[in-house]
Amino acid sequence: YVFVSVNTRLLPDADPIEQTQDLARALAFVQQNARRWGGDPERMILMGHSAGAHVAALLAVRNDLRRAAGVRPWDGTILLDTAALDVAKLMRDRPSRLYRDAFGADPAFWAAASPIAHFTSGEGPFLIVCSSRRRTTCPAAREFARHGGKLGVATSVLSVPLRHVPINRELGKPSAYTEAVDDWIDRALR
Repeated sequence: YVFVSVNTRLLPDADPIEQTQDLARALAFVQQNARRWGGDPERMILMGHSAGAHVAALLAVRNDLRRAAGVRPWDGTILLDTAALDVAKLMRDRPSRLYRDAFGADPAFWAAASPIAHFTSGEGPFLIVCSSRRRTTCPAAREFARHGGKLGVATSVLSVPLRHVPINRELGKPSAYTEAVDDWIDRALR
């Protein structure tokens, strides 16, 4: 594997849609230069954790943002523990200050920044890893997967008994969790 870690601007310098545009430009750059690093631009997985998972999901479903940056299709998207898949629903459910700061008070922005609102049959596959120890992420993941299923998009949910930070930190260490993600990647890259 060739692993590329991407950084985007963060709040307050960039809202989630601008962060997604940053990710789109970075992914297009990686696709254009992967061969120089020994990678294959035709075999890629996009992965993000927390807010990064929201941004990865949004890029996966927003054709307009991909097109504007010149991003070509990739093989699959892994979302590690995000509750921000249906932003409008999240914001109507008395969200924490973290979400209020990220998504503001404008329902039109919520829709623009909501992956589920842009989900069509052309995306996927998705693997959504969620913490069984948090009250919001697994229900959000299951709802996103149900929506994907209605559209014929392969969307798997992997609930793990890890808290939010360890979901990211423990991935790659020997465990059933890492094996499950590796198996999903192997299937997506076939």
